[in-house]
Amino acid sequence: MKTDWNPILAAEFDKPYWSDLQQFVYDERTSHHVYPPHEEVFAALHLTPYDSVKVLILGQDPYHGPEQAHGLCFSVRRGVAVPPSLQNIYKELESDLGIHPPEHGNLEAWAGQGVLLLNASLTVRAHKAASHQGKGWETFTDEVIRAVDAKPERVVFLLWGASARKKKAFVDTSRHVVIESPHPSPLSAHRGFLGSRPFSRANAALEEAGREPVDWRLPG
Repeated sequence: MKTDWNPILAAEFDKPYWSDLQQFVYDERTSHHVYPPHEEVFAALHLTPYDSVKVLILGQDPYHGPEQAHGLCFSVRRGVAVPPSLQNIYKELESDLGIHPPEHGNLEAWAGQGVLLLNASLTVRAHKAASHQGKGWETFTDEVIRAVDAKPERVVFLLWGASARKKKAFVDTSRHVVIESPHPSPLSAHRGFLGSRPFSRANAALEEAGREPVDWRLPG
């Protein structure tokens, strides 16, 4: 992992759970399709250096359909249909900031501005949601969250859904800001995600701390 995350997370790679986790993922790849591809598992950390993190959005699993997952939560490759949860994120983005959504679902433009698009589990077996949960990824991504919490400057944590909201326990809310709501999934978005205005609230919290706001517009 040749990024500024490497010295922060290097100790994890020497722990017993890490070798067990990597063996598990290797075995899964030998007998099943696993997403995202090996070279994109850590894309969120490569595209958003530790030094630049100002917002953390936490998802659960990578998408488990063909060609969807590319290492950023809620994001899909260009040319892939925009998934329902992301459609609701776009709906809220338009309602909140008047930003008309693009025709694609690629969120790399956010990642490049310091929005860490982290999934709690970094791999998944094709067509089998949650199949790689509880295998060790959460131990690793919890350390990522703790590292972000250790940053001295304000970070905004966008926690959507019950699983993500549990991670609020890792956040020092005297320094950072947590904006939480139900998940943007069609099953729950109408229960409080839609209308929660996370994007304008995140920018207000950043500006209040003297940090540059995020330009949430996505190029076409």
